[in-house]
Amino acid sequence: MAVPDYQSLMRPVLEALQDGSEKTAIRLRAEIAAALGLSQEDLSERLASDRQSVFANRVGWAQTYLSKACAIERVKRGVFRITARGRDLLRQSDQRITVGTLEQFPEFLKFYERGSSSSESGPSLTEPTVQIEPSKETPQERMQSGFDELQQALQSDLLEAVRGVTPAHFEKIVLDLLVAMGYGGSLENAGEVVGQSGDDGIDGIIKEDKLGLDIVYIQAKRWKDSVGRPVVQAFAGSLEGQRARKGVLLTTSTFSKDAVEYVKRIEKKIVLIDGERLAKLMIEHNVGVTVTQKYELKKIDQDFFEDE
Repeated sequence: MAVPDYQSLMRPVLEALQDGSEKTAIRLRAEIAAALGLSQEDLSERLASDRQSVFANRVGWAQTYLSKACAIERVKRGVFRITARGRDLLRQSDQRITVGTLEQFPEFLKFYERGSSSSESGPSLTEPTVQIEPSKETPQERMQSGFDELQQALQSDLLEAVRGVTPAHFEKIVLDLLVAMGYGGSLENAGEVVGQSGDDGIDGIIKEDKLGLDIVYIQAKRWKDSVGRPVVQAFAGSLEGQRARKGVLLTTSTFSKDAVEYVKRIEKKIVLIDGERLAKLMIEHNVGVTVTQKYELKKIDQDFFEDE
């Protein structure tokens, strides 16, 4: 089964602690995983922006919310114990415990309203209050989802902009990207646009290393239609004419399945970069984009509070 959302893990956390014993976060997660029948594959799933597992992250947020509701308490670093309120919650029903369940406790409500408030003034007294269903995602997952959504929009806008430039400008963008990725190091003229009449299908060349011991040949296709095997095969022939062993073929569109399979079978090393991957690489290496805002996500340094 998939890892449950953090609200669905609130009851399992309380049930794992209902015997009254103190349990470490590691032991708690192990018991919950066993009770839910989670596989090793489920437990190994990682957050996109963190080394922490999705399961550990969600259990952690369930613990935080239950703690703020005074249903469990931290005895010491990484050790938890159920409270009388937590036992009452388990006795109330056998239903799923959610954020809505915890809102009956003033301690939790104060914490939750402070964290989810969108303005200092609060809702107007003349307007009806609308009850919003809490998200199933943890705050960290919501942040990652928002980031992913912005990245997808940026990739789309970036690819559209690249498709609008002239062929010569596109070839220069490609060389700028490869230099930004480290090809040719910091040497001047690490990359060179070639694309012109008599270029034998080569649009650019770039040094693979700082000393220029090897050369990578480039062909850039600013196309809307999918690039098929004949184009890739012709590029491979161009490499042969240059006595070259390596090449990069880029397009603003996609590559056909035959084209992808073809480069796997030939002796020469040809890397295919489609429009989606091109946009991602440009973002990663800050080519054609600029940073508008940065956020630092911090967490408490538990070692700082350890007694010496």
